[in-house]
Amino acid sequence: MKPEHNCILHLKSFIPLLFLLFFLCLGRLSAQDAVSSGEFITEPPTLLNLGFEWKIEGDKNRNAAVKVSYREEGTSKWLDGMPLLRIGGEKVFREMEQLAYTVPHQFAGSILDLKPNTRYECRFELSDPDGVEGIAFHEIKVNTRAVPVAYEGGRTLHVYPPDFKGEKEEPSFKGLKKAYYGSGLGDWSVVSEKTVQPGDIILVHAGTYKADLLNYVDPHGIPFDGTYVLNVKATEEKPIVIRGAGDGAAIFDGNGAHRLFDIMGTTHHIFENLTFRNTDIVFSAGTKGVVGASNLTVRNCRMEEVGIGLISEFAGSRDFYIADNVILGRDPRNHLVGWANPDPYPPSPLKSYMGIKVYGSGHVICHNAVAYFHDGINISTYGRPEEEQELKAVSIDIYNNDIHLMVDDFIEADGGVHNIRVMRNRGVNAAQCALSAQPVFGGPAYFIRNVMYHIPNGYAFKFMAKPAGLLVYHNTIISENRNTQTFSNAHFRNNLFMSTNVSGRPVNAFPFATAYSTSDYNGYRTNPQTENHFLYLGPANNKVYDYEASSGDVQGFSSLETLFAASGLEANGLLLDYGVFNEMEAPDPEKPHRIYHAEDLNFTLNPNGSAVDKGTVIPNVNDDYAGKAPDLGALEAGEKPPIFGPRGLEERVWYK
Repeated sequence: MKPEHNCILHLKSFIPLLFLLFFLCLGRLSAQDAVSSGEFITEPPTLLNLGFEWKIEGDKNRNAAVKVSYREEGTSKWLDGMPLLRIGGEKVFREMEQLAYTVPHQFAGSILDLKPNTRYECRFELSDPDGVEGIAFHEIKVNTRAVPVAYEGGRTLHVYPPDFKGEKEEPSFKGLKKAYYGSGLGDWSVVSEKTVQPGDIILVHAGTYKADLLNYVDPHGIPFDGTYVLNVKATEEKPIVIRGAGDGAAIFDGNGAHRLFDIMGTTHHIFENLTFRNTDIVFSAGTKGVVGASNLTVRNCRMEEVGIGLISEFAGSRDFYIADNVILGRDPRNHLVGWANPDPYPPSPLKSYMGIKVYGSGHVICHNAVAYFHDGINISTYGRPEEEQELKAVSIDIYNNDIHLMVDDFIEADGGVHNIRVMRNRGVNAAQCALSAQPVFGGPAYFIRNVMYHIPNGYAFKFMAKPAGLLVYHNTIISENRNTQTFSNAHFRNNLFMSTNVSGRPVNAFPFATAYSTSDYNGYRTNPQTENHFLYLGPANNKVYDYEASSGDVQGFSSLETLFAASGLEANGLLLDYGVFNEMEAPDPEKPHRIYHAEDLNFTLNPNGSAVDKGTVIPNVNDDYAGKAPDLGALEAGEKPPIFGPRGLEERVWYK
């Protein structure tokens, strides 16, 4: 036999093996692309929103999806929710703090704007063109949380200032400490022989409760440190209520104490209709790695001349309800000064830190009015999330707050893990940035229908430290957004980005570390005398991720058309001007330290303007749109603006 014939025979014998190897490779690729379902998690419900997570494996090509539908129990019509967000593989890191975190593979997302104390049926359907292994469908019933209320059958205890001389309702006590613990004076101030009971209501009658911290036997029972340390455990059915009696202002004056109320050991406490002043921290509610409160309610209170309104950095904190409060810090009130680049002023000193700062899960922070702080409302910048599900920062709501004059940011979602919902807030005057995610550990973090004005630094969204999982829908931003630090798995729809006449400044940047980040249907007002209105940074050479790209790799574009041609972004984006509003002007770029007032600003849309009917439909976000399509920005044309800040507040300019 000739040698060439022998070679041919050998090749023929290998053909079946080659086919086998080929199909084995296809099978392996198919197995990697198919999705395998894992644990399904229902996060702690809040009053209006529900959060969910669905662990997965596989889906290497990221084309799996989870369809969401829901209905109120007892009704027949199923409503569409937003699909859960596919997350996983994104890298969150910051070298300075040695932070390095990779987001686990799963789906996560929320059903929004439901009714409190209502039962809902929720459906989740997992699909993948490459196949689904395991359970592909979940139908569950979940109750939204109820607004906390007092127990009707409890005792009523009456507290009066120690110097009160009038007629008293009984049982009566001199000062709060005596009613809460039955404690005495001096060394006996820590005695608790007759402690308050679950279900009790403590009525604090009118007057000023101000301890002499240097008096060993001061009748308030808080000598030296001036702190009310409360630690009784109550229940949902029988909370402990500490309430202003309604016969005049009940004022707790801290007399310069660092902490006025240490409530880290409490459960199910309600503070309402009280005034607090002259202290660094009004409510200290949790220390990282130590202990923290749960089921805390603070509502309809006023805090003034304070350094922090409320803070808890304990991961196990659960289900706070912080609502309808006015919280005023000690920072300057007549001009805007940041802590960086404040020329011609020196950096603003840290007289007041933040209005509200929390960690944990299930918190609702709504309808508060916050002014004169470094930051307004924050999630703790916690670092790498805890491994235990019950210790992760999930299902946190920050909505309908009114924020005025911040040194740094209005709201920081920093440290949030999944289902952080920042919605319908108004912020006016922030020296550094407006809304922050520095970072978010997978998300989604929802930024929906917020209105922001006068951020002279030009950084509307502080998406830094490589955050992942950002959904930015229907915001009205009167500022540029020029951050070029990369972030991952971000999606922008139906926003208005309105530049402020700063020559040479781009109106928006798209620094995407992931190829599957998207942006479309947004409206932009560009600056005059500017060459590049849009900045883009994204993975090149068919990469899915690129975390090595830096600001030196940023590309500039003079038009939406050239941006789209290079990046695929903003196929339906458009340019517009301030004529989209009924009445709105840009802040004066020559006076960056000027103060503007929210009541002078009109964010409503001109019904004949070019932002009307230019958006895209997002289920559970804009289902109630009028016209041919949703409008751009936070408010639909003809829609009454939502209530920002405390409900029922008579003085709308609440910070003067």
